[in-house]
Amino acid sequence: MNYKVPVIGGDGIGPEIIAEGQKVLEAAADKHNFSLEWIEYSIGAEHYLKTGELISEETLKELSGYRAIYLGAIGDPRVKPGVLEKGVLLTMRFYLDQYINLRPVKLLEGVWTPLKNKTPKDIDFIVVRENTEDFYIGIGSRAQKGKSHADFQIRRNLYNIKFGLDIDSDSEEIAYQIGEVSREGCQRVIKYAFDLARKRHQKVSSVDKANVLSDIYGLWREVFLDVAKGYPEVKYDFNFVDAITMWFVKNPEWFDVVVAPNMFGDIITDLGAMIQGGLGLAPGANLNPEGTSMFEPIHGSAPKYKGRNMVNPLATIWAGALLLEHLGQPAAAKDIVSAIERNLFEGRIKTYDLGGSSTTSEVGSEIARLVGLI
Repeated sequence: MNYKVPVIGGDGIGPEIIAEGQKVLEAAADKHNFSLEWIEYSIGAEHYLKTGELISEETLKELSGYRAIYLGAIGDPRVKPGVLEKGVLLTMRFYLDQYINLRPVKLLEGVWTPLKNKTPKDIDFIVVRENTEDFYIGIGSRAQKGKSHADFQIRRNLYNIKFGLDIDSDSEEIAYQIGEVSREGCQRVIKYAFDLARKRHQKVSSVDKANVLSDIYGLWREVFLDVAKGYPEVKYDFNFVDAITMWFVKNPEWFDVVVAPNMFGDIITDLGAMIQGGLGLAPGANLNPEGTSMFEPIHGSAPKYKGRNMVNPLATIWAGALLLEHLGQPAAAKDIVSAIERNLFEGRIKTYDLGGSSTTSEVGSEIARLVGLI
């Protein structure tokens, strides 16, 4: 079996960590008798600064012909914040309809957690984040009194109708952002979470803020209850987003599969990363189960460490394991995660963020070696 996989090293440390991921995935492929053919794409800051192009329609169409994409990181201080993130990452997610962001939150043996007295048996859950709706759809604006009077007047009238407030007298500028969820969008990600819970420990925890944002998240909760009817064997509960941040810290063992709207999922997964040992150990997947998915570490491009061969590649390697599982190679994926855990438990070869002094490439080579031994 040969798999063709597009690779986007991206910016900053991206090319360095993705190279170590490729090294480990190739070791797993050799062991399990399949092969990987990497299709390199130059997408990111360098391409944008040279050409003025973020990502072309032609490239998006090409990427849509593959099942899985392997991504390093996107982001560069030479480019205004938001340009690459929206113009590349969000564009790919929306174009490829990667409506699920999957985030394992799993504490591995040998990793320190800031949570007192918690062990790997306590921290082992998955966050399923809706990935294409909510406040990330890009509908919003700003209006300044006197410079765009007509636009300001429209926005002011909206405020007046909604809140009964006259903002004309005391506000020189207003800004707004619109969040949107659809019944179909909620349904498909919540159903995915329930299907996943069937394979795990039979529990789904929903995240919302329906007590305040009752229109948008009231629909979310309504759809959740509709979907739950089809899974009578799966337990479920509801959590307001502010409350679940407390329970992640106090009782992470309560959770199995957590499903959340886009913005809240974005926030709580960083908290999840910290309780599992930090961003250097946090993989992510942007999934379209019927189309093209993308696998990446959840951390950024860390440009100040570019070219120094010192950053932790484990999140990227773990994301590669998720990629192999998605391609239908669960045994190879399991071996990679086991090799990561063995490396962390032995503690001989690790990067500075984990208290060691090994290089990025040394860690990648060690994980590749351990894959062959497991």
